This record gives sequence, C-alpha cells and structure tokens, in this order.
Amino acid sequence: MRTPAVSLILKQVEALFEGQTGAPLAPAMRTHLENLLGDAVTGSVGVSRGERFRPHDVTVLLTDLRGFTSISEQHDGPTLLDMLNRYLIRMTEIAVSHGGIIDKFMGDAVMVLFGAPISHGDDAFRAVHCAVDMQRALLEMNRENRARKLPELNMGIGINTGAVIAGLLGSDLHAEYTVIGDEVNLASRIEAYSLRGQVLISDSTRHLLQDRVQLSEPMPVYVKGKRDQVLLYEVLGIPGLDKPVPRQEVRKSPRVETRMPFEYERIRNKSVLPGVLRGTILDIGYNGVLAEMADPIEAHADLKMHMHFARGGSSETDVYARVVRTFQREGRTMACIEFTSVTTQANENIRRFVQMLLQGGGDR
Repeated sequence: MRTPAVSLILKQVEALFEGQTGAPLAPAMRTHLENLLGDAVTGSVGVSRGERFRPHDVTVLLTDLRGFTSISEQHDGPTLLDMLNRYLIRMTEIAVSHGGIIDKFMGDAVMVLFGAPISHGDDAFRAVHCAVDMQRALLEMNRENRARKLPELNMGIGINTGAVIAGLLGSDLHAEYTVIGDEVNLASRIEAYSLRGQVLISDSTRHLLQDRVQLSEPMPVYVKGKRDQVLLYEVLGIPGLDKPVPRQEVRKSPRVETRMPFEYERIRNKSVLPGVLRGTILDIGYNGVLAEMADPIEAHADLKMHMHFARGGSSETDVYARVVRTFQREGRTMACIEFTSVTTQANENIRRFVQMLLQGGGDR
C-alpha cells in the first residue's frame, strides 16, 4: 500500500521526468518505482500498511493561487500546464525541506501536513517558515515568468493547528494518507481570507510560535460553522532569519464578487437630494464597492447608499460614500465607490456579509 512518502516521491519523479523529457512517466516504470520504494519507505514515516485512523495534533497549511481561473482563459493548455507544473514542483520541494507531507494537490491548490504522521515538536513553526519560503520563492518564480513573457502567479496561504483524525483512506486498489476534522475545515476558511502574497494563521497556531515570528494585530473574522468570531494573524516575517513576507497587495480588505441591487440618493452641499436612484453592486470589500449605475454619475459625487444584506442575516444598512472614479464597460456606467462614513453596526453588517460571501469560493 502506498504511503505518503511514496506518493510524494512518485509525484516529484513524475513531475521532474515530464519536465525534462516532455512526456509522462510510463505506467510500467511508475509501477516498478512504486514497488521499489514501498518496502523501503513504509516504516520510515511512521505509517504501517495496516494502520487505520488515529488522533494527531497537526498543523495544516493550505495554499491557493489567486486569479488563476482568469489566467487559464487567456493561455493555451501546454503553457498553463508548464507554469502549474513548475509551481507545484517548487512548492513541493519547499514543503518537503521543512518536514511537511503533501496531503494532496487540488488543481492549483496544495495541502501540506505538519505533525502527521511524524511529529517534530515544532510543527507550527515549520509550517509558518514553509509558508514564508513559499511566498518568497513565488516572487522569484514571477521574475522568471516575466522574462518568459508569462503571467505572474499570486498565492494566498492559510494555516491552522489542532486535533484531527489521520490515517490511510481507501482500499488495496488505491489508498491515501489524509486527515479529517473541523481543524482542516478551519484552515480552508482561513486560506479563503488571505490576499495575494499573504500568510494568515489561526490563534491556535500563534500560541505555538514562541515569539519567533513577526505578526500583525489580531483580526476578528466570522467563519461558517463558528458561533463566535475567530482571531486571525498575518505573518509579516521571521526576524531571526531576516525573512520578510513579500506581500503583493497594499489593500487590507478582501473583495468578493456579488450581484446585489442597492438604492442611493445624491448629496449636495451636505443635503440629501430628493429622489431614490438604483444600481447593482458587482463586488464589495470592507471599505467600498464596484457598482453598475443605472443613471449617469460623475467622479467625486457624494452618496447615501441603502444596502440589504439578506445573506448575512442583517437588516438594511445605510452608509455614506463617495464615487472615486467612473468608467464605461460595454456601454454601462461603472463606479468605484468608497465608504466615507459608516456606523459601527453598518461596518459590522458589511464585514459579516463580505466574510460569508468570501467563504463561498471564487478567485480573489
């Protein structure tokens, strides 16, 4: 039965072979390699052929490329596969160098385990160090992509630590070592919040780092399935190793696509003008929206917006806002709108709405 180490080595061999020859590894050669590796590696990672599931304290690292769907629509298959293959090979090398086990590739996403099947005693730090090195390596890869006239790749990373059930899942025909549990789901939720170039960690991971990592102030967020807000921290770098995280975005809020009608009134000389106008919010963040306007609007116009966050379970939310700029898209007027005055309750409604939408998926 194939162990995590065998699976990992096979994936690396296949990727390297195809990268060098341009052809996939032949099935017969793959089977032969698997047989050779099986007995040699089975015991070395602490997973016996007969082992089923048992509890582990694990740090889960999840990565995902941002905007890869739009990139895939603009390039041919071979180009995309070459970029993705080089990316996955490099991320795998970094994960292995830090003692991580690749749990799975999910398209352009990677899930890495630290602490199962072997605990190193400092798995939380290993995971964070791995994430920092991944972001720094991607910066180097993007320099290569620019030289090849290829698009740059951007990645978000989420990390969480907790108790899971780990073991071999499957049968003699096919089996994989994996982990299941709510802590894995939380790692996925955290990853969904991460912006381009960002590494976010949970409070449980932070507790195990012993001040070895520079972190942001805590960020309370809503997470599906959790009654109370969850604290997240952005990893800024590892000072002792002189490794800052090369953050790719200056914005501090995630933005998520939606299609939500809203009403607004114009404001002139600090007075609300009569007449309710309508538009449609196309994407929203904590501090503003991109909207399609039914009526002409000019830049710097002041508005009072009325929004209804039915999905967030909140009542109508009113905010004051300003049009930052406008442009035309397929004959329609689009407006970038920034919130200028928001009550505490309105801010809470907006954040909850964005966070619930964000965990529904989509590129960021």
